[in-house]
Parts: sequence; C-alpha cells; structure tokens
Amino acid sequence: MQIILVSDRLTTAKAITIRPWHLFGALFAFTTLVLLLASAFSFITLKHASSLRLPVIDEMITAARVQETERSEQFVRENLNTMAIKLGQMQAQLIQLDTLGSRLAKLAGVKPPEPVTDRPLPGRGGPLITPETLSATELEAQMKHFSDLLAQQDDYLGVIESELLLDQATLSLVPSTLPVTGGTWNASGFGWRIDPFNGSRAMHEGVDFVADVGTPIIAAAAGVVIDASFHPQYGNVVEIDHGRELTTRYAHASKLHVKPGMVVRRGQKIAEVGSTGRSTGPHLHFEVRVKDVAQNPNRFLELARKALPPGARTETASRQP
Repeated sequence: MQIILVSDRLTTAKAITIRPWHLFGALFAFTTLVLLLASAFSFITLKHASSLRLPVIDEMITAARVQETERSEQFVRENLNTMAIKLGQMQAQLIQLDTLGSRLAKLAGVKPPEPVTDRPLPGRGGPLITPETLSATELEAQMKHFSDLLAQQDDYLGVIESELLLDQATLSLVPSTLPVTGGTWNASGFGWRIDPFNGSRAMHEGVDFVADVGTPIIAAAAGVVIDASFHPQYGNVVEIDHGRELTTRYAHASKLHVKPGMVVRRGQKIAEVGSTGRSTGPHLHFEVRVKDVAQNPNRFLELARKALPPGARTETASRQP
C-alpha cells in the first residue's frame, strides 16, 4: 500500500509505502497500550479504594467477599454431609461385621472381645427433631471411635482366623481318610486273632483292606514319609509321620510311589495294593501308631467312612477272632 502526500509547502508529491508488518506492529502496540492502561487503572483503583471511600468499589469488594464466603461454606457443608453419610454406612457395615464375628467366634470357640468402652451405652430414643449436620470436630471424634472399633474387630477376626487355620491344619494331619476305596474293610480287624500262617493266637496291630493288585493306596493324612522300603514281615511298606508322634503305616504294597523325606498331602497316591512280605493274598495292612504304640485305626477311619456317599462306602467284613 502506498500513500501519496501533496502539499503547497512541498515542491513535489511524496509517496509513503506501508507494508503489512507495519499494520501488525501498529495494532500490537495499540492493544498493548490499552491493556497497560486498564491494568494501571484497576491497580490504582483497588489500591486506593479504602482511602478514596468509593461506595461502588466498596460494594463490589464486599459482594465478592460474601460470594466467596458462601461458596466456601457451601463446599464445607456438602463435604460434611457426604462424610456423615459415609460414616452411617460404615456404622452399618461395622454392625454386620460384629454379628459375623460373633457367629464365627462361636464356631471357633473363641471368647468374644471386650467392648471398647468399659460401660455399656445407656438406652436412648425419642422423636427426631430438626437434625443438624455434624461439625468437623464431631465427625473427627466419630471417625476415631469407628477406627478403634475396626482395629479391635481386625484383631478379633485375626484370632478367629488363626484358630480356624490351626483346626484345619490339625485336621489335615489326622488319619481320617480311607487309604483304599472300593475294597473290603476290616477283612481282618484290629486286635487279637488266629494267625493265618501258624494258627496261634497273635496280635494284629492294624486293619486289612482287601483289594485287587494295583489298587491305589492313598495317604490317610498329610505328613512326611519316614520309610519307604522292603520289610520281611510288611513287604513293601510306607510309613508317614504326621507330627505329635503320630504315624501311619501301609504294608504289603506291590509298588511304592514315594521316597523317604517326601512331603505328601492327604489323598495323595503313595503306593499300590499287593501281596508282598508275610501275606496270604492281595490286601493293604494299615496301621496307626502313637509313640510307636499301635492304635485301633477304626477310631480314626469310621468318621471318614460315614462321610462317604452310600454307593461309595467300602464293604465291611466281620472281624476274625
């Protein structure tokens, strides 16, 4: 763009060339000047508003402060109401947790916990009249109270869990699972009997399960294998230590599937039925020993037999004299 200047004072006309960046520069300078003037005016007005005592400015500042205060109070009220609702929900859940803990305590045989306060709360009631929102201090006190109750319940349920886990672990170490299923149980029972080889009266320290060769023999309880070898009397025999000086013995096996030192779980296959050692035919000779003294296995296995469905129960033969 060109601007031509003509004047009586000028002997010749002059042309001024205006480029686009000249326009942008002028616009930027004008905008900057306006902003600076507006900022300076606002700063001077607010700085000297108290000394100038301008009613309009005072009203604007007061209204802004009131609105800010109302917004802050509304925000606090909403948060307190939300926290109060959450607190009520926590109280309801705590009551349910306390009821569940009491039922579990009865099952586990654990003494109920002592209350957080020494004195029981007195009876309270009456009509609900204009409930007010809890203050922050009251909410903090309630939260601390529930925190104490939850900590107590956590410890209490931890004790119950420990008792139940101990009972479960103890039960898993008791030989209460039938070592052979599907065979004849008590083909020769525990106690004194007529020896099948020499006809003399002899002590039978276990019970016999008659089953086909190769029938799986399973561990009656969890434990550690302390013997898995051949014995002249027992044949191929496995002995498992269940702790507390309680052991089980599985004799006359055709094959052994474990070795000394192995940890076995309840129901794990450890051997197969056979007729090795001092035996007249395929069967499992099963013993339960405490401090290496033979115990009647029927005391442990009867519960396991009753727990089986009718179609899966092993047959019981009459005990020989």
